[in-house]
Amino acid sequence: MSRTAYLNARLLDPASGLDVKGDLLVADGLIADLGPNLFHGGVPDGVETVDCNGKLLCPGLVDMRVFTGEPGSEYRETLATASQSAAAGGVTSFLVMPNSDPVIDNVALVDFILRRARDTAIVNVYPTAALTVGLEGRQMTEIGLMKEAGALAFTDGNHAVKNALVMRRAMAYSRLFDALIIQHAEEPDLAAGGAMNESELASRLGLPGISAIAEVIMIERDLRLVELTGARYHVAQVSCAASVELIRQAKARGLKVTCGVSAPHLALNENDIGTYRTFLKLSPPLRHEDDRLALIEGLKDGTIDVIVSGHDPQDPETKRRPFAEAAFGAVGLETLLPVSLRLHHNGQVPLTRLIGAMSFVPADLAGLKTGRLATGLPADLILVDIDKPWLLDAAKLRSRSKNSPFDETRLEGRILRTIVAGRTVFTLAPGA
Repeated sequence: MSRTAYLNARLLDPASGLDVKGDLLVADGLIADLGPNLFHGGVPDGVETVDCNGKLLCPGLVDMRVFTGEPGSEYRETLATASQSAAAGGVTSFLVMPNSDPVIDNVALVDFILRRARDTAIVNVYPTAALTVGLEGRQMTEIGLMKEAGALAFTDGNHAVKNALVMRRAMAYSRLFDALIIQHAEEPDLAAGGAMNESELASRLGLPGISAIAEVIMIERDLRLVELTGARYHVAQVSCAASVELIRQAKARGLKVTCGVSAPHLALNENDIGTYRTFLKLSPPLRHEDDRLALIEGLKDGTIDVIVSGHDPQDPETKRRPFAEAAFGAVGLETLLPVSLRLHHNGQVPLTRLIGAMSFVPADLAGLKTGRLATGLPADLILVDIDKPWLLDAAKLRSRSKNSPFDETRLEGRILRTIVAGRTVFTLAPGA
């Protein structure tokens, strides 16, 4: 039996409310015990020890929205490189979107992702499956068979399901299997041709806008369908105040509705685009500062359930172009935690709420037995110095693509060690 004792840590478990100075014992990949004064009689012989020096030891992060290029566009990102980036960012589990070539829309391809992840990834990688065949929005996929094969949720990734009848049928069918449907909430016709948030700033920059109404209308439609079908429904990313209010009202009515927000949308607004910085061209787009503040308030009060990275690697040829022509998307696995920690350091959102939105809440939504510090659960853990300042150099990111909106940004909070099933998969190099 392999055993490791993590000593002198600040143990934080948002699921149970635990926040104490103590120790944690890992045995054969599982959490064996934890608490204050766990080793008051001394550490037993044969147990490896790690001195945490009072730093934060908490559950590993669970990211519900990660895009890669495998299969079909491995030059952008593979499951292996995404997992290395995740480990450096403290993400011990992530859900990979089905937007690949070929699309993950059948049992064989779900199995392919599971096997490739098992063989090449150093963190836990779980497939989502396409909600419609080929992401074309016309015919729903075999939800039951793919869920049985290991798909944790069903989504067309960064494509919205435009056809209301298809979505209604998919929702009704998903109820038979208690399957989670994830929607990219953006009405395609209203968003067509847009490059950034529709606003006075877009007009001054001479860029075509994407109105927040495109997001709001899609959510309003889907909420009516949820009310009709009783399906489990998750908005992948909300970006505006009106969407937050819609979700808040839906939850008050008892609908099975949840939503996420990306770390960049919590930290940035449309003004940060500045002189046409294409690494800040995101989908949904960065909105007005009032929207950003509404997202923070929604996260704080629990209306917004999870924080995601929205990790979407793009190569230089598609990003270093005129803003209107550049591809949407940014890498984010390695900056998910430090960017989110800004809200803690600013006193806007409690630390427990932040970590919970990236650990046990997404784990519960995806049906994973992780995201908690509890005996008998997998030892998926991170050791964090939440106050450590550092300057991001995008060239040093472990992702195969470097399109980070936070390049050359000073961040606060650094992953010191990442543990997956008891095995250390990342340690911060001395002096880094």
